Amino acid sequence: MSNLQKTGGVAALFEAVIYVSAFVFFGAFWSSPGGADAAQQFSFLAENKTVLSIVNFVMYVLFGIVLAVLVLALHERLKKGAPTLSSLAAVFGVVWVGLVIASGMIANIGLAAAIDLATTEPQQAMIMWRTVYTVVEGMGGGNEVVGGLWVLLISIAALQSQTLPKAFNVVGLFVGSVGVLTVYPADVFTEIFGVSQIVWFAWLGVTLLKSSEI
Repeated sequence: MSNLQKTGGVAALFEAVIYVSAFVFFGAFWSSPGGADAAQQFSFLAENKTVLSIVNFVMYVLFGIVLAVLVLALHERLKKGAPTLSSLAAVFGVVWVGLVIASGMIANIGLAAAIDLATTEPQQAMIMWRTVYTVVEGMGGGNEVVGGLWVLLISIAALQSQTLPKAFNVVGLFVGSVGVLTVYPADVFTEIFGVSQIVWFAWLGVTLLKSSEI
């Protein structure tokens, strides 16, 4: 089980790196043309299709795969001291894994389909792309309720079982609560959740790597 905890620690650190990479990419490198018509916007997307597809894969699919390892590691760590809460948290963790991976696959398939349609019907393609974007945001991009519930339940279970540092669990209560608040469509909650989860994932990763206790 010690090896699983170490692997979970590496997974948590990797999740933090993915979050940071996404913020850096969209904040410093990605700049879509403002005020462009549908044809120009799809021309831009077509030119950057490979890069955007890779970013979507890393942000969603790879993130979800690594998250699955972390969900298992935390369940194993917490199940003795808080069996019910740990099991409930694991359920939400698994659901989050599925939603995140599905979001990435839908984003990439939808991007390719919209770009193909744009060669003949750019306006219809724009409607399609906006629909895809809305679905992706609802499942895992802008709505973090499931992820927030997972963090919140993990934090409560860890406080009950005393298997993770108390200060870390208090931070987790905040992070999880903000995640739940993203049910209200305000960018500020999503941004706070994303930034605070970088801290949470990094702290969790260091903690799991330093400790072999289950």
